Amino acid sequence: MTRAAPTTLRPTTPKEVRDAVLDTSGRLAISGAGTARQWAGRLAEVDATLDLSALSGVIAHNPGDMTVSVHAGTPVRELQDELAEHGQRLAIDAARIGRGATVGGLVATADAGPSALVYGGMRELVIGTTAVLADGTMVRSGGHVIKNVAGYDVAKLMHGSYGTFGPLVEVVLRLHPVPGSTACVAVDGPVGTATEHVHRLMASPLEPIAVEWVSGDPGTLLVRLEGGVETLPHRTGRLLELLGTDARESGEHAWAEHAALTSGSSGNETAVVRIGCAPTRLVPLLAQLPATAVTAGLATGVATVTVPAASVTEVHDAVAAVGGTSVLRDRPAALDVPAWGPAPSALALLKAIKTRLDPGARFAAGRFDPWM
Repeated sequence: MTRAAPTTLRPTTPKEVRDAVLDTSGRLAISGAGTARQWAGRLAEVDATLDLSALSGVIAHNPGDMTVSVHAGTPVRELQDELAEHGQRLAIDAARIGRGATVGGLVATADAGPSALVYGGMRELVIGTTAVLADGTMVRSGGHVIKNVAGYDVAKLMHGSYGTFGPLVEVVLRLHPVPGSTACVAVDGPVGTATEHVHRLMASPLEPIAVEWVSGDPGTLLVRLEGGVETLPHRTGRLLELLGTDARESGEHAWAEHAALTSGSSGNETAVVRIGCAPTRLVPLLAQLPATAVTAGLATGVATVTVPAASVTEVHDAVAAVGGTSVLRDRPAALDVPAWGPAPSALALLKAIKTRLDPGARFAAGRFDPWM
């Protein structure tokens, strides 16, 4: 018997999202722009897909308070354009923003970019959320609380949840000023040499916004600065001196190329894994992995690695051995390997929260496979 294709629901308001949840029985998938559809565990069979791409737009922008409330399906790229008119921005630079990633999608996947070194990820930038639970409850966390759910900080729970607790419908964000000027400096060299540069850089007063090493022959360290139009050239000159005679100024194209590598897709025999650990353990860990391509935040401990498909479990185990975390971001269609590393010690708590908020396990089944 052939299973019918799941129904796609496209609500345009939070109330329509709530109605869709209440009026639909069975399992629900939650999607936005679809830029992370291959991440984490493969979605199990569902009865309907809740497409939130039409739930878009700014609800309220308070320039004086530097906050904005938006619908969860709002593309970050469009939000940035609107905020820029007021000299403000959402200080996040995840690679897939250029492909249309939404605010809710970045929260749900805990995605961030190189500037998390200074500004943090969405966990630090989100100050409130509204979500719909499986029983139709609209629960707001942060700001003016409509309803608390047994003391849970739902905004924090939704960060990295992959939709497993329910759909986000509104997000309140903390904003930052648009910098007067930016600069990027690059210096070629292997990761060991790059690490030495980063140690000196982080001990200096230069305050880099992002520090990323991209593998190659021999590899390239990228350092980004932000500042005033008049003061940044002086800081850039000091950065060039610190990194040595081989350092050079590089334009914004360097970060565009970096973003392409970070969000790269797997081939027929490779997989892409996002890993995170203590920064001091990252380089020794990378040396253990059979990686064919690496982008590494040497000051944040976060890296994206492309590895042979058959080595994914080995990668998960190596990361777990140094107290880190790992998750698949892309893989060949036929590859059957764990999307996540060994289960965390808090798995029992995670399952309990899932049971409390979604007792029928309706949302995003399979995303945390094999944990639950």
